[in-house]
Amino acid sequence: MPVYAYKGVTAGNQSTRGTLEAESSSAARARLRSDGIFPTEIGEARTRSASADLLSRLQLPELRRVSDLDLVLFSNQLATLLGAGVPLVESLSALTEQIESERLKAIVGRVRDSVNEGSALADAFEQYPRVFDGLYTSMVQAGESSGALELVLHRLGDYIENRMQLRNKVIGAMTYPLLMLVASAIVSGVLLVFVIPNITQLLIDMNQPLPLLTVIVISISEFLVDWWTVLAVSLGALFLLFHRLIQLPRGRQLWDRFRLRIPVLGRSVRYIALSRFSRTLSTLLDGGVSIVRALDIAKSIAGNAVIAAAVEQARDAITRGTSIAGPLRQSGEFPPMVTHMISVGEATGELGEMLSKIAETYDELVENSLNRLTTLMGPLLLLLVASVVVLIVLSTLLPLMNLTSAL
Repeated sequence: MPVYAYKGVTAGNQSTRGTLEAESSSAARARLRSDGIFPTEIGEARTRSASADLLSRLQLPELRRVSDLDLVLFSNQLATLLGAGVPLVESLSALTEQIESERLKAIVGRVRDSVNEGSALADAFEQYPRVFDGLYTSMVQAGESSGALELVLHRLGDYIENRMQLRNKVIGAMTYPLLMLVASAIVSGVLLVFVIPNITQLLIDMNQPLPLLTVIVISISEFLVDWWTVLAVSLGALFLLFHRLIQLPRGRQLWDRFRLRIPVLGRSVRYIALSRFSRTLSTLLDGGVSIVRALDIAKSIAGNAVIAAAVEQARDAITRGTSIAGPLRQSGEFPPMVTHMISVGEATGELGEMLSKIAETYDELVENSLNRLTTLMGPLLLLLVASVVVLIVLSTLLPLMNLTSAL
């Protein structure tokens, strides 16, 4: 389909320009007028080279993720425009001019075209699952059906913002330990690969029996120097194999169960999964999504196969006419406080509100748990780095000290 470049004036008497796909120039003019743009110049855009077209295809916005911050701004701005009485197509057109993210701007433009052609907003969003996931499209669909799209979009904005804050807390807590591990690996590697080989021959020429520590360090150094390519390839292959195994249902189940059982760290993993599950389910139920559909989405958002299996059992129980709390309690993966609050919410008809309280509670527990974990791991990792460096240095100093003593 030809691409047309245009210049025009909006209803607010503001100049605008851009490109669009249309079957003909008259069809392009008609589409622009329907969007509230009065074209002053329009012509077929120049055809790009094959390499430029390939690069564009490789960088299609829908193939890359949009940041949570951009999605929060989009949701809140669209809700504000709809709340002010602006029609949906005009609201989407206005947002295509305001959105700073080029990726999201292109996608919203395509969504606007789909809606303008008669598609439902949720169906248009569903074409871009890497940007608008199942939770987002289900909420929008429920909002369109109930006539509460503005409220649903505001809730989606709040949900995504809370999700972003939780992820930032986890990243912030894990950054320091990871940096310490990387620093330890770099320092150890430099000493073993570059420093030790330079003094190994000197130590051997001393014709003195080497201490056990020195022999071990020299052996490790020689192994790394001689076999570093094999070691790198082996580690890469092991990583790929591990990644492949955890993609399988059984492998994911075993790995996630192991993560939940790790001392200290496992508690934080469980808190994060419970927080995600509770907030997601609360948001979906408050948005008017059916309980069965909401549980289907929430189990995948939890990010843990063990928790997801327990939620799936609860979903099956709902279809048989029983409660959610029972299967969750029997699974043993949900703390008694959580199952009790869910049971109370089911009995009082305020399940969404109870789940929201659970999410807030576990958000605080996640933050406290991560703070304790960081406080504990900081000194331990610092001690680890110092110990490695000291052992390597001692391995070179001990033979010299023994030689001095012998003299």
